[in-house]
Amino acid sequence: MIVMPLGPQLLADLGIDARAFSWVVSAYTLAAGVAGFLAAPWLDRVPRKMAYLVFSAGLLAGTAACGLASTYPLLLAARCVTGGFGGVLGGLALAIVADVFPAERRGHATAMLMLAFAVASVAGVPLGIVLGTQLGWQAPFFALTAVGLPLVGLAAWSPPPLATHVDGTQRNALAQLVDTFTVPAHRRGFALIALLMVGAFAVIPFISTAFVANVGVTEQQLPAVFIAGGLLTLVSTPLTGRLVDRFGALPVFRGVVPLSAAMMLVLTHLPAVGIAIAAPVTALLMATNSDRMVTAMSLIMSSIEPRRRGSYMSANSAVQHVASGVGATLGGMIVAGGAGEPLRNFGTVGILAAAATITSLWLAARIRPLE
Repeated sequence: MIVMPLGPQLLADLGIDARAFSWVVSAYTLAAGVAGFLAAPWLDRVPRKMAYLVFSAGLLAGTAACGLASTYPLLLAARCVTGGFGGVLGGLALAIVADVFPAERRGHATAMLMLAFAVASVAGVPLGIVLGTQLGWQAPFFALTAVGLPLVGLAAWSPPPLATHVDGTQRNALAQLVDTFTVPAHRRGFALIALLMVGAFAVIPFISTAFVANVGVTEQQLPAVFIAGGLLTLVSTPLTGRLVDRFGALPVFRGVVPLSAAMMLVLTHLPAVGIAIAAPVTALLMATNSDRMVTAMSLIMSSIEPRRRGSYMSANSAVQHVASGVGATLGGMIVAGGAGEPLRNFGTVGILAAAATITSLWLAARIRPLE
């Protein structure tokens, strides 16, 4: 959310091309995936609070390093550090929510945590662009570091150690990793998340290109499209969390997923209708995608033993990043078209993404919450 809007400035300031810039964006995701696998065997051996503080400090250090980077290789290295800590931190935060909140309140708590992405879409992107334009591309990184430091201090002071999951058993790290990926409940959760991410990211990376090339949306109007999506997500995500707490994760998931699949089909088949139609369609897709992730994560976390949640959520974060890359790659293999040309075969991508999304209903039904 910080780096992508700063592309033009980074290209000019660092003297790189678009392909090199794509590595600045993807370095975070790739590092997050690798770190998630590597950290999985260790996270359930230490108190959650200690792990959270370490990874929060690493995330802020990497963010500050991005702002201090004066060359392309240094920026790339800093992005890898940031992704390595940040990717694990996201899964760890969800594990803490599952540990602290009882099942009847977990849906709303998960929704509030996952609401951060919508906030970043609505506020983070415009603020990042303003800071980057006025003060240079380094400014958003320094601003995020400054905002994050007191939050790390609050995390050090406020929560208890959160160590009830630590049983003192010292298992071989490789055996622990194998165990994380062989428990049947874990495999079902991984499969569900992977299918949802493949379906979403087969479509999402190409929305801007398709809107400009096919739908009649200008490049200047694109931020408004995604801000509209963020605003609707700010409303729908907490509501979905409360519905999960009231009716259960699986029934709500079954209601949200068909809507998400339908919006994928609608968006990928839009004709030249302009921003008046494109913005609400995108908003509905973003909101339903967020809602299905809230319900899926609530359902999955209810099936994972507390002593294994840290390892599982770290590995789950890695699976999400890998599946996102797979989805984007599959979509890229199907769509066609160059600069100034219409984007072709986007409707085919939408059909496949919708089919993957509907298939997730079968996988979700196989996940059983712990007694």
